[in-house]
Amino acid sequence: MHQRLNITLPERTIRLMDRIVRKGNRSRFISEAIHRLVEAEGRAKLRLRLKEGAKKRAKRDLELAEEWFGLEEEATPRGRA
Repeated sequence: MHQRLNITLPERTIRLMDRIVRKGNRSRFISEAIHRLVEAEGRAKLRLRLKEGAKKRAKRDLELAEEWFGLEEEATPRGRA
């Protein structure tokens, strides 16, 4: 289903768009541009949340790794790897 919208764009934006798309394809171009922007914003927000979560859990993760490293050292006989 499609819905007609009446939008206003700056002349500069229209000239830029018309450099790569014919006038009959403007709607499809704008739709694709919006989808790409929303996907990119979603990925950027996800990366930020993952980074913040990793920073928040970094100390705990380091402590767990050190604990497991110690246990692995105890379980592995000397001279064998």
